[in-house]
Amino acid sequence: MKTSILYAFFCLLITNNAFAQNGNTQIPVLQVNPNSTVSYQGNLSDGQQISDLSWAANSSVACFPATQNQKFTGNHVLYSTTIPKRSEMFIKVIPKNQNQNFSIYAYQVGETNEQLPPNLSSCVTCEADHKWDRNWKGKTQDHTRKIRLNAINHPYKVIIGVVGAEGLTEGDFTLEIKLIGGEEAPQLTQAKVNVTKIETKGAITTTSGNLETGILIRDLSWAENSSVACFPSIQNKKFSGNHVLYSTTIPKYSEMFVKVIPKNKNQNFSLYAYQVGLTNEQLPPKLSSCITCEASHKWDRKWRGKTQDHTRKIRVNAISRPYKIVIGVVGAEGLTEGDFELEIEIKRR
Repeated sequence: MKTSILYAFFCLLITNNAFAQNGNTQIPVLQVNPNSTVSYQGNLSDGQQISDLSWAANSSVACFPATQNQKFTGNHVLYSTTIPKRSEMFIKVIPKNQNQNFSIYAYQVGETNEQLPPNLSSCVTCEADHKWDRNWKGKTQDHTRKIRLNAINHPYKVIIGVVGAEGLTEGDFTLEIKLIGGEEAPQLTQAKVNVTKIETKGAITTTSGNLETGILIRDLSWAENSSVACFPSIQNKKFSGNHVLYSTTIPKYSEMFVKVIPKNKNQNFSLYAYQVGLTNEQLPPKLSSCITCEASHKWDRKWRGKTQDHTRKIRVNAISRPYKIVIGVVGAEGLTEGDFELEIEIKRR
């Protein structure tokens, strides 16, 4: 008898530690792991209805419009988890009974934020999925509901709501959470980044180079930083070879056209260029912000009416003042050697 009481007390402690607190509300805290998928079982009867759904249509939340409230009138079963930085999270609810109508939402907030619906005043982002009101060309929907979230430079708390549509309050389901990335980035030594200054002469200036004179820039997170917005992390492979950096100046009231021409047409190059103030000395991977950044790389697919060869091209412009332009000629997919010509054309307005 004493053993049974101790065992029950121990289980109670475990359960309490696995719940997030919010006033009188307790929600399970789910553990996710980098580059893996976890599954949890639940039932809508574990949740409760939320009669006031105005929080979801609030512009500071923007989860789903009031016209879709009927899809979220049943019980809401809430869960909490964390999305690590540098990761994507794919959330899927799978009703056991395929004839039952479920919905799902998930929102990101700061790690210490304790607000829950209907008292959620704002969030970083909120996504929702529910039964479609009509068919979409080339797409199909089954009984499952899916959401994707991502985090770049910071981890976030994620609150997941599994919901019964049209007043549904009971039904078994599996909640599946897939995390891509999320592992701690290895601390790799970064070689010194050098930049070659180019003085533009006339309308077109041409210089020759080779990727072997550049270096690998192992941390490419600067490029997807919203203050830089050069290329997304899904394109990092296109910038994983050596980077050869150049700097020049774009005069006011002018356009600059930058073009890299690999000598070997079979070699895969990429190109980027960003604008900063004339006295700004920041270089990747320490670039924290810029006025604008443009990138060009091999397309992932063909575009109707357009063709791409082995060259890469970028256009930047200046209006009322000159700027420093930093140009990166890069080997794609780990390429570290290859001759090229860099062509810089300036057209004054």
